[in-house]
Amino acid sequence: MSNYLNKVLKDTKKKNLKEPEFLQAVNEVLQSVSPVIDIHPEYEKLAILERLVEPERIIMFRVPWVNDKGKVIVNRGYRVQFNSLIGPYKGGLRFHPSVNLSIIKFLGFEQIFKNALTGLPIGGAKGGSDFDPKGKSDFEIMKFCQSFMTELYRHIGQDVDVPAGDIGVGAREVGYLFGQYKRIRNAYEGGVLTGKDVMYGGSLARKEATGYGLMYFMREMLAADNKSLKGKTVIISGSGNVAIYACEKCQAMGAKVIAMSDSNGCIYDKSGIDLDCVKQIKEVQRGRIKEYLKTYPKAVYMESKGSANPPIWSIKADIALPCATQNDIGIDSAKLLVKNGVIAIGEGANMPCTIEATEYFLANGVLVAPAKAANAGGVATSAIEMSQNSMRYYYTFEEVDKKLEQIMVNIFNECKNASEEFKCKGNYVVGANIAAFKKLAEAMKMQGVV
Repeated sequence: MSNYLNKVLKDTKKKNLKEPEFLQAVNEVLQSVSPVIDIHPEYEKLAILERLVEPERIIMFRVPWVNDKGKVIVNRGYRVQFNSLIGPYKGGLRFHPSVNLSIIKFLGFEQIFKNALTGLPIGGAKGGSDFDPKGKSDFEIMKFCQSFMTELYRHIGQDVDVPAGDIGVGAREVGYLFGQYKRIRNAYEGGVLTGKDVMYGGSLARKEATGYGLMYFMREMLAADNKSLKGKTVIISGSGNVAIYACEKCQAMGAKVIAMSDSNGCIYDKSGIDLDCVKQIKEVQRGRIKEYLKTYPKAVYMESKGSANPPIWSIKADIALPCATQNDIGIDSAKLLVKNGVIAIGEGANMPCTIEATEYFLANGVLVAPAKAANAGGVATSAIEMSQNSMRYYYTFEEVDKKLEQIMVNIFNECKNASEEFKCKGNYVVGANIAAFKKLAEAMKMQGVV
C-alpha cells in the first residue's frame, strides 16, 4: 500500500483500538482500493479516505424496559449513521448479545459500499442493541422495541435514516418498532422502516431477497467461469431468512443443499435438506435446528456451540454459503474446505470470512462472492419497498423479484468490470470494493468538504 494508505490505516487503528471487527473491514477495503489511489493523487489532498472511515454520526443510548417478572432491565442501543453521500442513511438493526460499537461500525462501513453497488439512492448506516430476543416472550420483545424506538425516533425518518431488520430483528420486531414510531410521530410514514409486513406497507419478496439475491450473484459468477449450480452439492451456515431463502433458490436452480446450521450445531442430510421441515422449525416454532432429527432421524447432527471451527465446514461439498454471522470461516476452516474440493464461496452474511480465509481461497483458485456485493439483494429490495411507500403503490412478487435479479446481475457486472480494469480478473472481492469506492470518492469530490 502507498504511504497515504498506510497513514490512514495507522491513524484509524489508533483511534479505534478496541474495535477489531471495524478495523478488519477497513483494512480489507484499503488494501483493495490501493490501485485506485495510485492514479488519483488528489484523493489524499481531499482526505477522501479519512472522511470515508469516520462515521458522520454515532448515537448511543440506554434502553430501559420491564420484563414479565416486573424487573427493570437496561440494555444499550446504537445507531451509527456512517455516510449519506448518495441518499438517506440505510441499514439494519441487530439485536444480539454480541452487539457492541465495533460490530455496529463494521456493519455500517460495509453498508456504505453495499448500498453504493446497488445503484440506488441510499447511504449507509447500522444500529442495534445487546438485547437478546431468544427466550423472551412476545410481550417482553414488544416492551423492549417500544423503549428502543422511544429514543431512536429522534434520529430517523424516511428522508433521513431508514432502519430495517438484521439478526434478531424480523417482521415481529419491525412491527413493534413501526407501531411505536407511528404513535410518537402521530403520522404514517411508511418509508421510515423497511422489512414491514405486506399488510401495512411492506414489500412482497423482501424476506426472500437477500437469499435469492445471493444465488443470482452466484449464478452469474459461476457462469463467468464456465460453471453452473446444477448438480452441485451445497452447505449453508445459518438457518435464518438469508440461509432459508438461499437454500430455496439453490434447490430451484438444481443444486442439492446437504447441510444447514444454527448457533448450536449443524444438520447433515446427504439425501438433501427438506426445506419445508427447516421452515417449520425456524419460522413457525422458533426452535433449534437439531429438531430436524425428529422428522429425519437418519440425518447427522454435529454440535458446534463455542467452536472456533464450526463442524459444518468439515462436510465435503462443491459450494459453501456462510449465511450466519461475521468471521464464520477462519483459516483452519478455509483449509479444510479447499482440501475437500470446494469451488466457490458465497457470502450471505456480512464479512463471514476472515481476511486470512479469503486470501487462502483466492490463492487456491476458489471463487469468492463478497458479502458487500453478493448479499446486497436485501437492502436493494428495501429500497424498492421505500419507493413503493412513496408511490402508495405495490408491485407483485414477480415484479420485485425481476427487479432484484436485474440489480444483482448489474452488481456482478460492476464487480467483474472493475476487477478486469485493475488487472485482478476473477477477484470479485477487490472488484466490489473498487467499484463502490469509485462512486463514493467521486460523490465526495462533487459535494465538497463536508
